[in-house]
Amino acid sequence: MLDWILRQCTLPDGRQGVDIGIAQGRIAVVTPALNESAHQEWDCGGQLVSPPFVDAHFHMDSTLTYGQPRCNQSGTLLEGIALWSELKPSLTQDMIVERAMTYCDWAVAKGLLAIRSHVDVSDPRLLAVEALLHVQKRVSPYLDLQLVAFPQDGVLRSPGALDNLKRALDMGVNVVGGIPHFERTMEQGGESVRVLMELAADRGLMVDMHCDESDDPLSRHIETLAFHTQRLGMQGRVAGSHLTSMHSMDNYYVSKLIPLIREAGVAAIANPLINITLQGRHDSYPKRRGMTRVPELLAAGVDVAFGHDCVLDPWYPLGSGDMLEVAHMGLHVAQMTGQEAMRQCFDAVTRTPAKILGLSAYGLDVGCRADLVLLQARDPIDAIRLRANRLAVWREGRLIAHTPAVITQLNLPDRPPHTGLCLS
Repeated sequence: MLDWILRQCTLPDGRQGVDIGIAQGRIAVVTPALNESAHQEWDCGGQLVSPPFVDAHFHMDSTLTYGQPRCNQSGTLLEGIALWSELKPSLTQDMIVERAMTYCDWAVAKGLLAIRSHVDVSDPRLLAVEALLHVQKRVSPYLDLQLVAFPQDGVLRSPGALDNLKRALDMGVNVVGGIPHFERTMEQGGESVRVLMELAADRGLMVDMHCDESDDPLSRHIETLAFHTQRLGMQGRVAGSHLTSMHSMDNYYVSKLIPLIREAGVAAIANPLINITLQGRHDSYPKRRGMTRVPELLAAGVDVAFGHDCVLDPWYPLGSGDMLEVAHMGLHVAQMTGQEAMRQCFDAVTRTPAKILGLSAYGLDVGCRADLVLLQARDPIDAIRLRANRLAVWREGRLIAHTPAVITQLNLPDRPPHTGLCLS
């Protein structure tokens, strides 16, 4: 007997009327009209069942700190960094753990079961590293938390940052990060990429660098990242996050750059909510959007994921852990309103980031881990349009969150009472 059967599912690839059988934490069967019994069943009523959402780029050590020590009045990246530097000396490990655990609760309720979080290693105490390694262990039964050693103040610019980063890796952080555009010079930025890539290659680790998070079209560290990826044979293990300067580059240079990124097997991670609010702050009009060239990267065959990046922290005063909100913003900023393009935006918060993070047994095939989200929507486009309610979330075949359907009843003049109208 199966543990669960989810009946009458619609899948992201368009299949309808599908039943999903779950046994021992894995997907055991995917077929129409499954003629078996289970300990528990759920009638999905033709609504969308998806693998869980995946956030390819987040900062959990700073989440839920908005207003401390004060609010970011300019709305700029640099003021956010300055505020974070002011706040760090007053942080305690317990404070970081408490906020991170709260955010993980929010994530699970939204069907977000895998997060790559950059953790600042600039503080020699490495409080945030210790705190998030503790959180990683606590949430592992229901959420995959991948940590990136991130030198927020620059790995060469900040004294001791490289040693701190190596210590963080020794403690168990398993992705190498960087921020070359924040080093003191373009030359030092390029040198930081070389040093960090060689460190990752020596240790057999993945890389995810904040790269060219700038409106400066001459910030071209992604070119250097792609070069060292190919030189060191690290194809498929490297991601460049933000890449916002690409939005300001001329088309001729980008026509060279994007093929280099593709040839090197470097993935791109855009952060629509944050890129659209932080970038272009120094423009009058015309005013740049700032998000990287998502449609062009996708057309070239580059893996592109979306990240939430920030929630209620020095850089962003909003957010709730909803990756459909991220996809919704990405769709609009990139003007991806074609049918296939909108589905690519759904993939950018599910399948593609799962690939970039190297998640094993992810998906809806037989043998995959039974991590599933039932959405109050009929297809991926509908899910993005409505920022659909998550009716149920399963982790390894165990129901870990559920929310009542959102149904509105209208009683209007000159109209019969209308029930069953979904406005979620």
